[in-house]
Amino acid sequence: QVQLVQSGGGLVQAGGSLRLSCAASGRSFSTYAMGWFRQAPGKEREFVAAISWSGAMIYYAESVKGRFTISRDNAKNAAYLQMNSLKPEDTAVYYCAAADSWGPVAQVMRVMQNRGSWGQGTQVTVSP
Repeated sequence: QVQLVQSGGGLVQAGGSLRLSCAASGRSFSTYAMGWFRQAPGKEREFVAAISWSGAMIYYAESVKGRFTISRDNAKNAAYLQMNSLKPEDTAVYYCAAADSWGPVAQVMRVMQNRGSWGQGTQVTVSP
């Protein structure tokens, strides 16, 4: 298992930007796929983005495509989510996740949710 600690987040006006970080410790970070999920009040947790071990393959939810960028730095054992052109509907608690599996996006989502490692969550609030 890998342990994940998140940083970043906060309050921003619509149209602004924020960057979330996820620092990993424990077993070899470079063997894990990384992902970001979010959960808004009263809603189920939803997938945001995922990146493969090497960073060569990336998935995005349609709602964030073109605005959010997921990345990773295996030398620093860290993953990032750069969020631009933020909208009030992006307001949620954001979670990073790690999983030792990669494949079609549905598989990645399922593995992360069912047996992944999770960060503590960080609040992102976008004001109109």
